Amino acid sequence: MPSTAVQDVAMPRLSDSMEEGTVLNWLKQVGDEVALGEELVEIETDKANMGYEADVAGTLLEILVQENETAPVGAVIARIGDKDAVLLSAEAAGPVAAGDPPPPPLAKASSGAVPPTAPPAAPAASGNGNASGRVKASPLARRIASELGVDIASLGGTGPGGRIVKKDVERASSAGGASAGVPHRAQAEPSTMGEAGATGPAAATAGPSPETAKGSVEVIELTKLQQVVSRRMSESKATAPHFYLTTEVDMGAAVAARTRIKEISAEGEVVPSFNDMVVKACAIALRKFPRANGAYKDGRFELYSRINVGIAVAANDALVVPTIFDADKKGLREIAADARSLAGKVRDGSITPPELSGGTFSVSNLGMYGIKSFGAIVNSPQAGILAVGEIADRAVVEDGRVVPGKLMEMTLSCDHRILYGADGAGFLAEIKRILQEPLGLAL
Repeated sequence: MPSTAVQDVAMPRLSDSMEEGTVLNWLKQVGDEVALGEELVEIETDKANMGYEADVAGTLLEILVQENETAPVGAVIARIGDKDAVLLSAEAAGPVAAGDPPPPPLAKASSGAVPPTAPPAAPAASGNGNASGRVKASPLARRIASELGVDIASLGGTGPGGRIVKKDVERASSAGGASAGVPHRAQAEPSTMGEAGATGPAAATAGPSPETAKGSVEVIELTKLQQVVSRRMSESKATAPHFYLTTEVDMGAAVAARTRIKEISAEGEVVPSFNDMVVKACAIALRKFPRANGAYKDGRFELYSRINVGIAVAANDALVVPTIFDADKKGLREIAADARSLAGKVRDGSITPPELSGGTFSVSNLGMYGIKSFGAIVNSPQAGILAVGEIADRAVVEDGRVVPGKLMEMTLSCDHRILYGADGAGFLAEIKRILQEPLGLAL
């Protein structure tokens, strides 16, 4: 057991469903001073990659879980304390990452030993590094830089606190900043629908395999996030009895309303998208149909007082569902601003577990890909998910005349254990009514 001068750093529980975490990147080396609240380590959870801030101050004495290693929640991953309190061997205080110089062993004050003087750390290649010379960059940015052969230490960061994010690496690569002739492995990003997080570490790709009747075989190991998503989607489809309801919406009035909003918006103001309108319509309809805003859990119904709508966002072969909280209480512009902010965080890898949790209903829109209609898998334990197709010009009949119309199909996937046919049909009809009379979106 460590002395009272030494504090264990345990694998934190960063999401309500987290059971274990993978250390992606130690931001401090053994022997570095750590301030209270300073980011210490980046951890991959089942929802997102997230920096963990130290809850004690002192010297990083020992790292017990190395980068790319996994540990259960509560397991000791490092120790922080007074460097004069514990004698650590050079092996125990080995380098955190390949290429880092080994720090000197730490000695007890009572032993009379004087710690050897450490060689001065090499300065960071840019102003992006911290005091220890390590570069501040998101895990996604590091992976993309590795793929493209970009020297991440030479970049300037545009993220929070000067952090290098995905777009900084892509900008450098397109400007010719990639190193030539550096081979990189194929990488896989997680793909999920549900309360899952942003991208995790790239999956390892096996070496070349012999030719088969199907040609050469590339085997890609799933990341932790992909494994969680696969399990949850299988469980949802296998345990939640799905049924599907489809309706067609005349979006002519909504198209005209959005055109008018765009005309009167000042330069730089956010203009709500049609998906923002769908989110708001769902939020209003959820007030009238509380079971659609609930869940079936352990043989009971759970009905939630807050209406939090998750929106599916695709990026780099990933599909995650960040949450717009209290969507029923927000105006269209506020929903639009939230949606754009969340989408940006998903794409640069800075989304956090709290932003991916707490959803009570979900919306998935594939209309931008020309998809007419589809059925989505329920994001268990939620009661339903709305799948939205494209807005297409089609002929409609009005007062016995054939006229052009703008029609959109929506499919509601329901968990039959809580959302029955009549309730589901009434809920979907209410969403349709609001979208066809868009003044209701302002209420």
